Amino acid sequence: MVTALRAAGCVFAEEEADLILSTATSPEQITQMVAQRTSGLPLEQVLGWASFHGVRVLVDPDVFVPRRRTEHLVDEAIARCTPDSVVVDLCCGSGALALAVATAVPGVDLYAADLHPAAVRNARRNLSTAQVLEGDLYEALPTGLRGRVDILLANVPYVPTGDVQFLPAEARLHEPRLTLDGGPDGLSLLRRVAAEAPTWLSTGGHLFTEASADQAPVAAQILADAGLEPTISTDEDDFATTVIGRRP
Repeated sequence: MVTALRAAGCVFAEEEADLILSTATSPEQITQMVAQRTSGLPLEQVLGWASFHGVRVLVDPDVFVPRRRTEHLVDEAIARCTPDSVVVDLCCGSGALALAVATAVPGVDLYAADLHPAAVRNARRNLSTAQVLEGDLYEALPTGLRGRVDILLANVPYVPTGDVQFLPAEARLHEPRLTLDGGPDGLSLLRRVAAEAPTWLSTGGHLFTEASADQAPVAAQILADAGLEPTISTDEDDFATTVIGRRP
């Protein structure tokens, strides 16, 4: 297994082999999973789960795989979250961010939404205590949430269109393009999220999004232009940059 995985370019072949062995329930399944992985399928989709912020997140095929660097965004959200907070996860994908926040802060009023039907189905598997809705950004949310959202998680796509071709094959070939492509400068979807955020956030509520280090100053200005008070937080160890907007 290790030899096959290493030959396919898996840098952490030994660790991946251990994960496959611990997940598979039969020799036949092991063979199938190794074949999937050596063909380039993301490890998390091969296993059917990903470890994210200390929880196991179920990950279906054709769904964005949660990235470890996004744990920094979750940490920032948890620091501002209380058990009575209304939490919304836009572009939720598998629901990893919402699950991590709800696990760390039990009792939150949790909602998640995504445009991609496969993601909605996947998130419903992970978020048994949440309302998981299908639709385009805020259009999916109940109107009764306007002005009540305390924590708005919006890990929107932020790769510039021209850079998608340079992404690792695991992402480029096996994750939906709509989960990667953020428009000409990578911030098109963030502009849409920011424009309506003040009408959905509670007073003192926060919007959390992720960007590259180069994009962060522009992303912060987008939030400021929408009427939010922006902050940039970084974690150099994980190459993570979180941009936060607070509704005054």
